[in-house]
Amino acid sequence: MSEVILKNVKKVYDNKYTAVHDVNIRIKDKEFIVLVGPSGCGKSTTLRMVAGLEEISEGEFYIDGRLMNDVAPKDRDIAMVFQSYALYPHMTVYQNMAFALELRRTPKDEIDRKVREVAEILDISQYLDRKPKALSGGQRQRVAIGRAMVRDPKVFLMDEPLSNLDAKLRNQMRAEIIKLRQRINTTFMYVTHDQTEAMTLGDRIVIMRDGYVNQIGTPQEVFGKPVNLFVAGFIGMPVMNFFDDCKLLHEDSRYHAEVRGVRFELSAFQQRALKQNGQAPCDVVVGIRPQHITVGEGELSAQVEVSEMMGSEYNIHARSDNDEVVMVIPTVDLETDVSMGARVNFTTKPDLIQLFDKASGNNLIWYDEGSARRNEPVCREYDF
Repeated sequence: MSEVILKNVKKVYDNKYTAVHDVNIRIKDKEFIVLVGPSGCGKSTTLRMVAGLEEISEGEFYIDGRLMNDVAPKDRDIAMVFQSYALYPHMTVYQNMAFALELRRTPKDEIDRKVREVAEILDISQYLDRKPKALSGGQRQRVAIGRAMVRDPKVFLMDEPLSNLDAKLRNQMRAEIIKLRQRINTTFMYVTHDQTEAMTLGDRIVIMRDGYVNQIGTPQEVFGKPVNLFVAGFIGMPVMNFFDDCKLLHEDSRYHAEVRGVRFELSAFQQRALKQNGQAPCDVVVGIRPQHITVGEGELSAQVEVSEMMGSEYNIHARSDNDEVVMVIPTVDLETDVSMGARVNFTTKPDLIQLFDKASGNNLIWYDEGSARRNEPVCREYDF
């Protein structure tokens, strides 16, 4: 078992700046959880508190039920991979990977077996006699991962390990980490600012902003059920379209979303959710994913400013009144002129519309005020 629990964890520095506010996360045994958010959101600080590199100001941190707040980093049975690789330049790859085991006075034959076994998994056996300066960035990162793997840690921590690599190498290393995760039985905490990494790697994603956890959920949940405007705009590529100055109407016991004078009668589950919440008519921001837009039909219209042919799909950038609208349309479905300057009609399915309260930014369907007060994942569940 390698269950990790952070209970009301807080980080306050000597200058009274609070970097992390009351974080509550329960990471299941062998789960791969990703902390994601913009720079300065507190994700790396949270990871460093788990590693013991930062002191926990308030709250409790457990591994397998054991309180770890005052346990020395070397005794937490945790391995960490840093953004900068942090390899010893004067040592060979073999020596770098073996060093932590030597400090533990592990028998030499066992060290040799573990180093060569891990090197085989990571495909770096041919580099064991080289020094880090003779390796590429991707090879160095493999060595850094291998150095952590040989220790058989209970918890594997990764702090933006791919951010120093170019785009092609990042994609390759992402695939390597997915394969690695399937081969070793341990719990992962992974920090990144790249939402693509978060979506492809994580069993669950912790989305942070300004030291607060905004939402915890699977990739599907945070994409389809964002609890507020920040999560909706941060997750998804291209980013969600937001239409200001919209209204939520309630007439004849039915809810409608009004966008640019066009009414959408909301779906059955949206109706149930809003009724359950006792939602009154109000001003809203309507969110629609670019992938959920259909062109060539509907009463909404926009003028095309840029049309990008991506092979299997078009990325269309258009303007509807004061709102920029991005549409992702499969090439095979496109029967409308989308050249620059063309006027296109568009629409979406009502059940794919996201409704955000204009005052608070919270999602009127998915945000759970009670959970927010209890500092729990703030995403409601409804019977679709």
